[in-house]
Amino acid sequence: MSKAKNYEKEVITQAKTRRATTEFINIINDLWYDKSIELVLFRNTLVDKRASEILNLINYAKEFVAKPISIYDALDIAKAIQEIDLPSSKLDIGKLAYECYLDINGSKDKVAFVRHQLKDATIAKDIQPKDVVLYGFGRIGRLLARELMSKMGKGSQLRLRAVVTRGLITENVLEKRASLLRIDSVHGDFLGTVQTDIENNALIINGTTVTMIAANAPEEIDYTAYGIHDALIIDNTGAFRDKEALSRHLKATGASKVLLTAPAKGIPNIVHGVNHKNHHPDTVDIFSAASCTTNAITPVLKVMEDNYGIMKGHLETIHAYTNDQNLVDNMHSKNRRGRAAALNMVITETGAGKAVAKALPALKGKLTSNAIRVPVPNGSLAILHLKLGSEITTDTINAIMKHNALEGALVEQIQYSLDAELVSSDIIGTTAPSIFDSKATITDGDTVVLYVWYDNEYGYSHQVIRLAKYIAKVRRFTYY
Repeated sequence: MSKAKNYEKEVITQAKTRRATTEFINIINDLWYDKSIELVLFRNTLVDKRASEILNLINYAKEFVAKPISIYDALDIAKAIQEIDLPSSKLDIGKLAYECYLDINGSKDKVAFVRHQLKDATIAKDIQPKDVVLYGFGRIGRLLARELMSKMGKGSQLRLRAVVTRGLITENVLEKRASLLRIDSVHGDFLGTVQTDIENNALIINGTTVTMIAANAPEEIDYTAYGIHDALIIDNTGAFRDKEALSRHLKATGASKVLLTAPAKGIPNIVHGVNHKNHHPDTVDIFSAASCTTNAITPVLKVMEDNYGIMKGHLETIHAYTNDQNLVDNMHSKNRRGRAAALNMVITETGAGKAVAKALPALKGKLTSNAIRVPVPNGSLAILHLKLGSEITTDTINAIMKHNALEGALVEQIQYSLDAELVSSDIIGTTAPSIFDSKATITDGDTVVLYVWYDNEYGYSHQVIRLAKYIAKVRRFTYY
């Protein structure tokens, strides 16, 4: 075949591929907005994705499972899902396509195959929507608002009803709040609409009213006055860090549960996927989602502990600078943090090594830790130097980590990277709290050095939302 004819064939092929991708996107949106069925591809969200993004994810899936999964395979499975009566659910279409590829009879009747794979969905319990209030509207608060509103669908799970901030809510303040939600220097534009309702002190996000409440103390608020009942309060201010202080939220009329987006004393510190089932929302009213670093390293450490046993180790986190640091040199209560954040690498302490033991008690006293704040606004890296209970190789470590990223209890928490060119800006916007860098693994006998990237804002926010759904009892049927 001549080069000219081959080129023409490639043009026709790519046009057909993009047409199939567009059809696939339409089905994704129909399932989400009509039936509250969310399709993901190896835990990567597909809702509101463009054709090029979908095709890149398909290519990742091909390499990840080492099987020829195509957009046409994904499209056929999506069409089959449309034909089945399913409850509100979250389904990994990559896993389904992979399993169909392995099943000799799967390709003959995809509807029958999908119905068989999702048979447990028929016994899924009905869920009742839960009102959510964000107490604070900083970096994490705004990311939570973005995700809660963009993934609201038919509103069958978490419903963001209000945001609480300190100080008067003037027209100027409301406009500034709206602007910060619309545009973010790190995470880009919000893929939705944000308008202000000055008369009612509210933001209209994607056409839905979110009331802005001014309060100086949590117990002073009557949420029922705003039509909010039995609400989950997500405190992202960091002002209240123990059980006594956080209990003040429960004194507010209309509040029933509290979730803190920071480590805390006297309450369960949870890394969703690792220890959330140890604390049931029927018996616990106040939860902590721990820290971004704890959420990044704990899933990986659990895999190591469960499979090899950890004798001892050291954690070094290379962390993006935070709002706690100074923009220019100035006084600070902590050593070194007073120096200009965007100009310096700053050695500081982290409690992540000790905090891990709250989720994995077997590691108590086995880990030391330190942190270096570096001049990037987001995107961090944890380096785990571990002495294990048996000798290992790089291949065996990577294989066990890939297995846990592909199936099991930690598939939402661990993303397995195959990219030898991975750098910090590449992981911005990753929903998993841990991105395992398989190309950087180092082993020597019974010691291993693991590199775990994490979006300390976006990945952590998704862990908060996962925990919030567990607390609110609105977790859908899932197939990963």
